[in-house]
Amino acid sequence: MSVLAVNADNTSRSKHAAPKKHVVHKKITYAAGTQPVKRYVLVHGKRRLVTQKATLAPVALDKPSFGDAEGLNHSKDPLSLQSNVAYVVDQASSKVLFEKNPDVSLPIASITKLMTSLVVVEANQDMNEEIEVTTDDIDKEKGTGSRLKIGAKLSRADMLHIALMSSENRAASALGRNYPGGREAFVSAMNAKARQLGMTDTHYVDSNGLSSQNRASAKDLVKLVNAAYQFPIIRQYSTDSKYVVNPGGSSLEYGSSNKLVSNPSWEIGLQKTGFINEAGRCLVMQAMIEGRAVVMVFLDSKGKYSRLADAGRIKKWLETTKPQL
Repeated sequence: MSVLAVNADNTSRSKHAAPKKHVVHKKITYAAGTQPVKRYVLVHGKRRLVTQKATLAPVALDKPSFGDAEGLNHSKDPLSLQSNVAYVVDQASSKVLFEKNPDVSLPIASITKLMTSLVVVEANQDMNEEIEVTTDDIDKEKGTGSRLKIGAKLSRADMLHIALMSSENRAASALGRNYPGGREAFVSAMNAKARQLGMTDTHYVDSNGLSSQNRASAKDLVKLVNAAYQFPIIRQYSTDSKYVVNPGGSSLEYGSSNKLVSNPSWEIGLQKTGFINEAGRCLVMQAMIEGRAVVMVFLDSKGKYSRLADAGRIKKWLETTKPQL
């Protein structure tokens, strides 16, 4: 509740006007969800400055995630990370450097697109083939929008680029739909690849990650990052900071969903972000820290920038402690 003192009479007076009377101040209390707004109105032909209540738009808050429902938000760790799940591994030796609930299978949101990219690249499909966005690519799961209009056409390479770099959902959907056998065959290939990699706690139902049924554990995601890292095209596309496409008509400039790729203090070799309410904020990265290649996974983080802050805490901790191989 906020309190604001407002003059009962705020009209201007000429030099011939009667002596100014004592002005009474009224305290006006505004309820939650409102704020005072001042504006001039005409009262008997005179302008008066009045203060009125204006209703504020409700602030969108993250809903409880699946991890919260399982009680992971009560887990403590030495670095006080905001992520319910964290897993950091030396890429060369596979030594675990840090872990927090790494075995729990949770929704992974757009981290799904990393497996999408792996299936597309390993299928050796023509990267120059033009793919069209159709009504089948409209998000019926969460109702999200897209800058790619129905009828937009891009090469498979460009679709992959903006799906990885900017988490473009319609691009990821179009990639799956244009796989031999269609979307169903693509999802089957995703799950088959997960089994091949030993990702025993992983399951996919779509190519964009909008469904909360796309699930994996942090341990599984390290295996996925390591597999995807073998392909230069995935490393490049996922770590670009900006990219321009021309789907017909005006060009569109996309930016990375991870601002750390533009941070000179980071040397990132691969990354992917993700978010839906059920998954919280998610992040996977491969990065060089103190000359060591590290794979880090953060799932179910709270707050828009908390997953990036957690990555920063891990980086600082590794630079300070320099754990042995």
